[in-house]
Amino acid sequence: MTVRFGLLGTGYWAAETQGAALAAHPEVDLAAVWGRDPAKAEVLAQRYGARAYGDLDPLLAEVDAVAIALPPQVQGELALRAARAGCHLLLDKPVALSPTVAAEITAEADRRGLAGVVFFTQRFNPAIDDFLTKTAAAGNTNEAQAVVHASMYAPGSPYAESRWRQEEGGLWDLGPHALSVLVPVLGPVVEVMAMAAPRQTTHLLTRHEGGAVGNLSVTVDAALDARCWQVSFCTEEGWREVPAGERSAVAAFGGAIDRLVAGTRPGAPAEPCGLAFGRDVVAVLSAAQTSVREGRAVAVGAELPRR
Repeated sequence: MTVRFGLLGTGYWAAETQGAALAAHPEVDLAAVWGRDPAKAEVLAQRYGARAYGDLDPLLAEVDAVAIALPPQVQGELALRAARAGCHLLLDKPVALSPTVAAEITAEADRRGLAGVVFFTQRFNPAIDDFLTKTAAAGNTNEAQAVVHASMYAPGSPYAESRWRQEEGGLWDLGPHALSVLVPVLGPVVEVMAMAAPRQTTHLLTRHEGGAVGNLSVTVDAALDARCWQVSFCTEEGWREVPAGERSAVAAFGGAIDRLVAGTRPGAPAEPCGLAFGRDVVAVLSAAQTSVREGRAVAVGAELPRR
């Protein structure tokens, strides 16, 4: 059965990654586009043979699922609105900037039996996911180090004018990517200690259930020659580095669509990158933000409503 999708967003990521993958997917009908700029929505809808909507509610009434490519503070509220309208959710990371909103989205989708996938790019690269599965199964990892340094202001970068990235920095933009790789191996994060550094850099120590510790450094403003994506785990057999992903962003997003479509079917297995995982990542980031502000270790989940 074909799943009718609405695409919410008209920026670079919406047009070049999500829209391209949705339009090419054999089990998807990219039926509708909505954006905060109606003119851009019309242009993008014409590009992919979809209908542009000026109002969101009529779009939600016409589709089975939505893919959202908007700043997290906007995505959170629209995802909750879409879930209340009965739409399955394919969200970008981070799900929201508020742990309460992220928890509300998860709870609403659970109540309505909706499928949900959060697109953590690395987790939809088979080589990376296979490495994480095998490393976690070995059960002998007690430490990890992650350096995720990007340069959004590099010449030609499509993200140079992204206001939310400018305001929230590497913690909220790249922190989700690092955590999406560490948590499957080290386990859920229970406490964080974080410190801000120059060039929009955040350093985090994460303590995980069972006692393992992660050491992360993330920034969106690295010098060009200092750009890096490296995650390594310390095992009894030595350090093991996570391999590079072999999929393009469009192909990886196609994998996320596969999983969302599968999740709409009866008896679908639990989704490892589902809304609950996205909610928990937001809780870690929020705790880290509090730690930076208050200069102390912060327990994760204190801001979440009781489950």
